[in-house]
Amino acid sequence: MEREILTTKRKALAINLDPAFYGTIAEIGGGQEVARAFFQAGGASGTIAKTISAYDKVFSDYLYSKGDKGRYVCLKRLQQMLAAEYEQLIDVLGANREANKRYFVFANTVETLNFKKNNQGHGWLGVRFELTKPGEPNEVVIHVRLNENDGVLQQYTLGTLGVNLIYACFYFYDNPTLFLQSLMDNLDTDRVEITMARMQGPDLNYVDNRLLGVQLVKNGMTPAIFFDRYGNVQEPDDMLYKKNAIVLRGRFRPITYVGFDILKSSYSHFKNNPDFSPSNTLQICEITLNNLLEEGHLKERDFLDRVDLLNGMGQNVLISSFKEFYKLVAYFGRFKHKNLRIVMGVPTFVKVMDKSYYSNLHGGLLEAVGKMFPERTKFYIYPALDKKTGSIMNVDNLSFPNDVNHVYRYLLDNKLIVKLTDVKKEWLNISSDEVLRFIQTNQIKWENMVPKYVVKTIKSKKLFGYSG
Repeated sequence: MEREILTTKRKALAINLDPAFYGTIAEIGGGQEVARAFFQAGGASGTIAKTISAYDKVFSDYLYSKGDKGRYVCLKRLQQMLAAEYEQLIDVLGANREANKRYFVFANTVETLNFKKNNQGHGWLGVRFELTKPGEPNEVVIHVRLNENDGVLQQYTLGTLGVNLIYACFYFYDNPTLFLQSLMDNLDTDRVEITMARMQGPDLNYVDNRLLGVQLVKNGMTPAIFFDRYGNVQEPDDMLYKKNAIVLRGRFRPITYVGFDILKSSYSHFKNNPDFSPSNTLQICEITLNNLLEEGHLKERDFLDRVDLLNGMGQNVLISSFKEFYKLVAYFGRFKHKNLRIVMGVPTFVKVMDKSYYSNLHGGLLEAVGKMFPERTKFYIYPALDKKTGSIMNVDNLSFPNDVNHVYRYLLDNKLIVKLTDVKKEWLNISSDEVLRFIQTNQIKWENMVPKYVVKTIKSKKLFGYSG
C-alpha cells in the first residue's frame, strides 16, 4: 500500500493539533523558516513554547557555548543548542508538566547562499524529543547540503525539511526506512541532499546508524556516506576539513594481504609529501554500492561484516554510488581538503584508461582525465603480476593503443600517476576472488592469504560463507 505524502502545511497542522508534543524551535543562519511553517499552519499555541533566532554570533556564543567561539555551522554547535534549549524547557515547564506531555526541541544551524553566491549552502538540523520516557529524550541529527542557486529558495527548502524531520521523529521513529524516506517528502535531490543521519536514545537504541547511512546512498538521498575508524557515521565536511585523503576502492570481501600492502605502501609513499602529518592524513577504504547489491537487494549483514573488518584494522570507510573514478574525484572536490590520492592496482588503471567507458562524455577520455586530475590530485598505482609471463606490471611499462598512449605518457611525465615501489612482491599472486572461493569451500589455504586478524574474525563470526 502506497504511503500518502502529506503537504508541509498538513504535517505542521497535525503536530500542532496533537496534544502530546510541546517544545522549542531554535534556528541560526537560515531565518525562522521552520517556526514560520508551524505558525502559518494554525494552532501553534498548543505546540510551541518558544522560538528563537540567535542570528548574531555574539548571542549564539553567549547562549550556546558559554562565550567560547568556534565554528557555527557544525555538529558541535547544533548539539550545544539542543542541550541548552532542552535544559531550559525542563527547568521552566517541568514542574507544570501534564501527564501526557512529551517535550521536544528542534534546532538548526545553517549557512544559506550568500549575496555573491560564492559559498555552498549546508547545515545541521536536529531534534531532541521525548517519547515513552519523560525526561529521557531521544536525539536525531542530520546534515544537509542545499543545492538551489537562490538563498530564498534554500530557506523554503529548509522550512519543509525541518517540518519533515519533526514529523518523522513523532510518527515514524519505529520505522527507520520510512523515517528517512519521509525526510524528502515534497522535496528532491536537486534541492537538497541528506549527507548524514544519526539516531540515538532510549526509544531508538535498536537503530544501526551504519545501515541508516547506507540507506541514504541506496535511496539516492546522497551520493556517499562516511564511517570513521570506529564505525560512527560522520559528515564528510568535518571528516575531510584540511585533511589529506588516501582512498582505496575495493570489495574487501575480505581484505587480503594484497589490500593490506596497498594501504601500507601508499601511506608510506605519501609520508614524503611536505603536507603530511599523521594527524591530518586519512586513509579511506571506499566500497561502491554496486558491489553491495546482489540479486537486486542489499545484503545488509554482508555490508556490516566488511565495515567491521576494515574498522578493526583502523580504517575509515566510504560507501558511495560512484561507478566512474572521475565522479569519485569530483565528490572529494566538494570539500576543503588538502591533497587527494586515489590508489588502485594496475588492472584497474588499465580499465580507467579504456575509452569505451566514457562514451557518455562529449570529450571522451580527455574529458574524463581532466575531471580525474584536478589540482592536488594524483593516482597511486600498485603493481600486478602477469600470470601468463610471470613478469611484474608497473605503471611505467604498460602498453596502450596509440591514441591513448599520448594521454598515458602525459600523465606519467607530469607525475600525475605514481608507481608504488615498496611492495611485497610475494603477495602479488593473491586473488581476492580466489580467497573468497577458498573460504566458501573450506580450503584452508585462504588463511595464508589474509591478515591474521581477518582470519580470526572470519572464523569466529563465520563470515563470507565460512562454515569451518
